[in-house]
Amino acid sequence: MEIKHLECFIEVTRTGNFTNAAENLFITQPALSRIIKSLEVELGTQLFIRTRKKLILTDAGFILKKHALLIEKQLQLLDAELGKMFMLKKSHVRIGLPAITNSVFFSQLIASFHEKYPEVTFQLEEHGSKPIEEKVINGLLDFGVVVLPDKIDDFDYYMFVNEELKLVVPASHRLAGKQEVSLEELKEESFIMFNRDFELRNLVTTACREAGFQPIIISETSQLDFIQELVAYNIGITLLPENTCLELASDFRTITVTNPTIEWNLAMIWKKDAYLSQVAKEFIRFAKVKLSTANQNHDS
Repeated sequence: MEIKHLECFIEVTRTGNFTNAAENLFITQPALSRIIKSLEVELGTQLFIRTRKKLILTDAGFILKKHALLIEKQLQLLDAELGKMFMLKKSHVRIGLPAITNSVFFSQLIASFHEKYPEVTFQLEEHGSKPIEEKVINGLLDFGVVVLPDKIDDFDYYMFVNEELKLVVPASHRLAGKQEVSLEELKEESFIMFNRDFELRNLVTTACREAGFQPIIISETSQLDFIQELVAYNIGITLLPENTCLELASDFRTITVTNPTIEWNLAMIWKKDAYLSQVAKEFIRFAKVKLSTANQNHDS
């Protein structure tokens, strides 16, 4: 019986439903249902009676809850004791960031965490989403910030950005005066793209193919500054996330793209089922609070 499965069971008993429990655990509802089902199979008995209005614990469920809470309490005491010892030692957190993210914001996040835990040091690496995912899987990075991939089986994650890509053109471009354009209108344009290490490139090329054309890519790079320079010289167009567009100079124009819109979902990821140190757990908790607050401020 896995401790993580007991934690999931306890959260379901606390919330009284799978939807809220899954949200609090940052996993999908089907994944949570599978975990509870595996517990029932392992114990050979049903743990919940499922009705339309609520979940009711069976007798076996009450017994498991009693012992699971005792185990949880002992683990919390163990974590607290080890955490005090561990926090006294110098800790190191390794994070991968894509070049396209707001580096100022993450600098503020890390500075705030370091202020609270001055013994903790950071290693920051800048890559595209794909290399970051590989490094997190292989244990070379503790956390990564990536465009949320279609398949997320290998990671636990917290999504903190959900926005759309915008067309970016120089002020002199033929489309500069438009409020919105359909993606199909860009089929004759020259595209400036991030290289294949970046999920952003895949998002754009896939959307273009779905709109009926293969984008004409005349330049690709790993550097956002270089992309901006090429667009400024009217060598080509590009598509960038809304937040990134807000930081562009005034001589650029950003235009809404329709048919289809292209979603940009950014998430902090860490390896699923990996051991998390006390510092790593605290960084996740701390980052969720800061990222959520920053998102609310941006929306307002």
